[in-house]
Amino acid sequence: MPFDVAALRARVPALKSGPARFDAPGGTQTPQPVVEAIAAALTAPLANRGKATEAERNADRIVVEARAALGDLLGTAPETVVFGRSATQLAYDLSRMLAKTWQPGDEVVVTRLDHDSNIRPWVQAAEAVGATVRWADFDPDSGELRPEHIEAVLSPRTRLVAVTAASNLTGTRPDLPAVAALVHGVGALLHVDAVHYAAHGVVDVAALGADTLVCSPYKFLGPHLGVLTGRAELLESLRPDKLLPSSDAVPERFELGTLPYELLAGARAAVDLLAGLDPQARGSRRERIVASFAALEAHEHTLRTRLEDGLAALPGVTVHSRAADRTPTLLFTVAGREPADVSRHLAEHGVAAPAGSFYAVAAAQRLGLGDQGGVRVGPAPYTDEEDVERLLTALAELTA
Repeated sequence: MPFDVAALRARVPALKSGPARFDAPGGTQTPQPVVEAIAAALTAPLANRGKATEAERNADRIVVEARAALGDLLGTAPETVVFGRSATQLAYDLSRMLAKTWQPGDEVVVTRLDHDSNIRPWVQAAEAVGATVRWADFDPDSGELRPEHIEAVLSPRTRLVAVTAASNLTGTRPDLPAVAALVHGVGALLHVDAVHYAAHGVVDVAALGADTLVCSPYKFLGPHLGVLTGRAELLESLRPDKLLPSSDAVPERFELGTLPYELLAGARAAVDLLAGLDPQARGSRRERIVASFAALEAHEHTLRTRLEDGLAALPGVTVHSRAADRTPTLLFTVAGREPADVSRHLAEHGVAAPAGSFYAVAAAQRLGLGDQGGVRVGPAPYTDEEDVERLLTALAELTA
């Protein structure tokens, strides 16, 4: 059943500023329980992790609880949850580690659908060791990245394929289990960018077929940091550069210094909030997450349907989000108008909907939109039908 959107909105202080916010793909607004968890961590005694003092125990508890929460969200073991500054930083760290095992003649596959943070780290790591980069295309007419697009660039020399679970530009969700079967069939690893996907769908690392996966809590009501997870045996085999006295245990060996405990506390609170979106959900936190995301997807489907119907009725508007399976995020352009001008018009009418390529430069170019991209509208859990009507009304005035 749909969750209580009004109750969630009441817990997000930033929404009181007024605009209808469709900028969630770039980062959601922060609910009060997340703010309070961050403040509680910072105002309690806090020190480096340990067992001897209250401050040390507080730090250790925060880390353990955060790993457990993100493990529940991603359907993975807590001991495989690695925290970092951002998904981009974690992708760079991982690419450099894996590149130590590559050599000239090896191949790495990236896709034109992806955010550049799931392209450039792999391209640069491959170039550094003389490996070859191969590009998987997507269909610009439908926006689909199909398994056959990946299959076309695989070979026995493929070492890794990096692909998005959902495009941050158009919302396209590739068939990752099918892609994983192809990738593993040639003996390669699959790295998945779930930064956009994790805000809209249930993540199950094993079911997706990912060997490694990244996401960002600030895309789903949490604070700014990155999370990486992966197969335990793969993580155990990786040897990052690190300080001599720092822990060699997984996942600590990848975290390179003292963690931002307050942000981890906020991330745990965000997961708990997501798990409570469906007040009737029962069972473990993972079970409540699955039920709550079902309610969230139903809510977002309603919003997306109204958005698509409304945009289709406006003259000169072209929607570039057309894949059969996609998130509620929509990219559109208006004939005769620069995307930045459309975004400014919306802002003047109380609607936050930014314009650009949003770091998905290759995708925007493949769609024929160039670096200027389009206008992106992305509902969040706190988006309601009134927000949608405000957006459509402002666009109707512009196109009229």
